[in-house]
Parts: sequence; structure tokens; C-alpha cells
Amino acid sequence: MNQAERDLTALELSTAYASGLDPREVAESVLARIADLEPVLNAFYVHEPDQVRRDAEASAKRWAAGTQLSAFDGVPATVKENIARIGVPAPSGTAIPNPPVATENAPVTDRLLEAGIVILGSTTMPDWGMLSSGVSSLHGISRNALDPSLTTGGSSAGAGAAAAAGYGPLHVGTDIGGSIRLPGSWSGLATLKPSAGLVPLNVPYLGRAAGPLARTAADASTLMSLIARPDIRDYSTRPYPAMKWFSGPANPAGLRVALQLDAGSGADLDPQIAEAVQRAADLFAAAGAHVVELSPFMTPAQLAGIDAFWRTRSWADYSALDEEQQGKVLPYIARWCSGGKDYDGVATMEHYHRFAQVQQATIAATAGFDLVLSPVAPMAAFAAEQPMPVDDPDLPMAHISFTMPYNMSGQPAATVNCGFMADGRTIGLQLAGPVGADDKVLAAAAWFETVRGDAVPDWAHASSHGALKPAG
Repeated sequence: MNQAERDLTALELSTAYASGLDPREVAESVLARIADLEPVLNAFYVHEPDQVRRDAEASAKRWAAGTQLSAFDGVPATVKENIARIGVPAPSGTAIPNPPVATENAPVTDRLLEAGIVILGSTTMPDWGMLSSGVSSLHGISRNALDPSLTTGGSSAGAGAAAAAGYGPLHVGTDIGGSIRLPGSWSGLATLKPSAGLVPLNVPYLGRAAGPLARTAADASTLMSLIARPDIRDYSTRPYPAMKWFSGPANPAGLRVALQLDAGSGADLDPQIAEAVQRAADLFAAAGAHVVELSPFMTPAQLAGIDAFWRTRSWADYSALDEEQQGKVLPYIARWCSGGKDYDGVATMEHYHRFAQVQQATIAATAGFDLVLSPVAPMAAFAAEQPMPVDDPDLPMAHISFTMPYNMSGQPAATVNCGFMADGRTIGLQLAGPVGADDKVLAAAAWFETVRGDAVPDWAHASSHGALKPAG
């Protein structure tokens, strides 16, 4: 199998399988790539090549018999380690011993298996998913496939590395404040944080969503077509109207588009990122979209309050551990969550109310727009060994003010690469839309891919053995 076939999109693989391409051939090629790159990238928590081969063989037999489970039977995919797979321990990125073992699959896992998807393994995350990097007390460091000296982002760290490295076309992550979109921005990927309740979760939580990380918006749409289905096991899922996942790029002429370059809180926006996002907005305007500037709508107090609530939540988990177990948690996380220990009940409720304030402000500010364009993060990728972009656990999270509001409002938010820093680091464009407009948001991202010119990461080169070297 040549490299061009190995890097086919899910739709291209589907067509090729229908024309006789053997899923076992694809699996072996992807397994070879994983074996070649994984010693550097460290994207997997669980990866069992023999099981992958068995699943690919089963898919090949179904295609030969005409009993394939879906048009995407045999397509390779990964899932994040906090997406339950029966019999697989779920350590949530920490080295705490004796992690719980999943007794059933998550709804996402079941939807993939029901479609005949070949699951390559479970990808890494940092401790408790509360870092925007690939630093973990259990896994060590997961690295960026475009440049292993850089972070892959987090908390869907391994998923971002796997997607950019070409470990198959489909990758599922989770996102509570940017954990899908940040790896997307820092690895040049197409991603989606879906509308609230569109993709069922095994552990629902305020603002949390599961969604795709991929190289193209088309692959993100394909994955959504498989996993965006209600499931009674998730009490937060909603029965959305059917979406048009395969409609392709959508011309933005006539769309009402907002451009936000000031988040109102967090770190200052790097001027190079601002310029790249402005250029992207100019392309929308040139195509006939009505683009207007959007003022900031989230305050520093709201960001600090939400950060404080998350600290208190994690402190409750940390303080329940014995001394030996606490010693296994990443020191950065221990320091960060200790900031929540002194908040009393009144303060905690004040912090909790910040979620509703951000939800209300986000919906009000973005009402009337078909799309909101913004940066994903105010800074580009940082060193792989660094836990956070602003490396001070005593400060509020300074990098999530563009992403986190859409977790609270439940609106879909996609990312796509829109340019490069002077040193070659990728710059992500975020495209948000109204609740339930996930297919339209991805169609707009797909359109942007057709007009962005040379703002495309060279994944084929970055995924080759010669392009990856351990940081030193």
C-alpha cells in the first residue's frame, strides 16, 4: 500500500473498500506508521496491534461477503482514554494505582463498533484532563506530530498527536474548555466541539462534549455522522433534527458573520494570530459574507470564577486520596487544585454561578449571527514539557477565553488551520454557530479549506520518519 492510500480520508477509504481495497492492508500500513512514530509521539495509552489485525480481518470478511456494517466498515479510528471501552482501565491520565476498569462501553465506543470501525486504541490525556498539554504523571509527555519539541495540546493530547501523525483518519476527543480545539489549533487540525447533548457521553458534566479531531472538515463530519446519536445512558443528550453531514463545503455568501479578536479576559492575543484570523475573515467577506466586529463578552471575573470552581472540584477528588496516592498526581495539578481548598460554600456557589453568566453572555452576544470567527487560543504551541501555556498554577487559565464560552452556551465550535507563525507553528481559526448548527459550521470550515491557500500543515512530511526526531 502506498502512502497516498494510507492517508486517504474516511470517505475515500469507504469508496476504496467498496472497490476492493482490503481493510487488512490499510490496518497494516497504519500499524507500521504507529510503530515508527509512537516512540517519539507517545499518543497511545492502550494500543493492541493484534486486536487491530483481528478487527481488520473481520471487516475484510464482511466486505467480501457484502455484509459490511456500514459504508465505513474497516476505517481506523482512536478514542480518548476517558471514553470507556469495556475491560480497559480508565486512569484519567494519572499514575494513581488501581484505576477503575470499564464494565461497559461508552455510547461513542458502541457507535463506532456498530459501524465496523477498527479502533486502534485509546489515546492519552493529562492528569484529570485539567491541563492543555500532553504532560501526564502516568504517560509522560505526548508530543506534537508537526514538531515533537512542541506540545500537542490537551487535554485530548494523544488524539491530536494521532490525528496529525496520520494514525488513521478519525479520532475522538473530549472538551470542557477547549480540549478538542486547542490540540486542533496547535496541530493544524479540523475539529469540532459539538452542540450540547448531540454526542452522548459516558460521564456527562457541565460543558463537556465529545467530538472529532481530524485532518479535514470532511473527516470530522464523517465521524459526527457515526457518533451524533442520542443514547439513553446519557441523560443530557437531546434529539436534534437530522443534520446534513455530507453536504460538503458551503459558500458563505449572505451569511451574517461576527469577527472577535478580543476575548475580554485571559492572555493578550499574539499579533501574528490576530493577523491570520483577520485574513480568514477577509476571505469570508470577499465571498459575500456580511462580517462585523464582535465586542468582548466575557469578563476576567467570570474566567477566574470558573477556574476557581474547577479547582474546588479537583481539590475534592485530590483530598479524598491517601498520601501515597496524592504523591502520584502531577505536582502542577496538585498545586493548581490546592487553590480550591479555602473556598467556603458561599464562595463556591458564587463561582458556580459564573457558568450561567458566561452562558447567558455568550448566547446574547452571538445571537443573530450564522458564524462567529475568532482565534482558538491567544498563543501558539509551546514546549512539550510545559504543562500550560501560561506556566503558573496560581493564575487562572489564561488561554481558554475564546473556547470555553461555547462549552457553557452549548454552541458548536469548529477549528481549522488558517496560517502559520513566523517560525512555522500553526494558527487555528475557530468557527462557532448557533446550537444545532454543527453541520453548517463544519460546512463553513470545509469551504474555508478550499480558499485558505497555503495555510495547510504538511502532514505527509511531518508524519514521515525522517521528519520526527526526539526533542533533545
